[in-house]
Amino acid sequence: MLKQVALIALMGMSASAMAGQWQVKVGGSVLAPTQDTTVAFGVVAEADHEYAFTPSVEYFFNDNISAELLLATPISHDVLVNGDKAAKIKHLPPTLTAKYHFKNSTRFTPYIGVGGTAFVAWDEKGVAKDVKEDFGFAGQIGFNFQPADAKNWGVFFDARYAQLSPEVTLADDTAEKLRVQKFDLDIDPMVYTIGYSYKF
Repeated sequence: MLKQVALIALMGMSASAMAGQWQVKVGGSVLAPTQDTTVAFGVVAEADHEYAFTPSVEYFFNDNISAELLLATPISHDVLVNGDKAAKIKHLPPTLTAKYHFKNSTRFTPYIGVGGTAFVAWDEKGVAKDVKEDFGFAGQIGFNFQPADAKNWGVFFDARYAQLSPEVTLADDTAEKLRVQKFDLDIDPMVYTIGYSYKF
């Protein structure tokens, strides 16, 4: 009997120790590329704006410091060449950031984060014959707001910058026409996200 009581007490203490350490966030994002690429003389390629469902998982080491992993369903970008759609590329954008939360007496908690991001190629169509994976720097700034009647949930908004320039290999006929077989597609998107957060 004492062993059972001790076991239940230890389980309760463990659950209490873990409380508040994990947070799940569900949001919608706008991906806005900030760069374009001069592929050849007079030829400019750029990725278009897209929308994505972007959940994330966050672990709090204490009240101020956390690590967040951004996930997403595959994101498709139309690649425009001189304004005309020439290809479609699809990718996954896993992003990991270390964050600092500025705790204060209000219900708004601002935060900043730095880390790394990846461009995991998923599929390509059109003049793009092959798209390589890419890795780069990621920065983040935002805030979480917890309403007065909320115990665990809140709403958040953040803006991220991702440094991504995947290598694109053109189809043979297009490469011959442009006299360029490969180029780095400078995307470097800003990612604006709004959604709900729930802390365990």
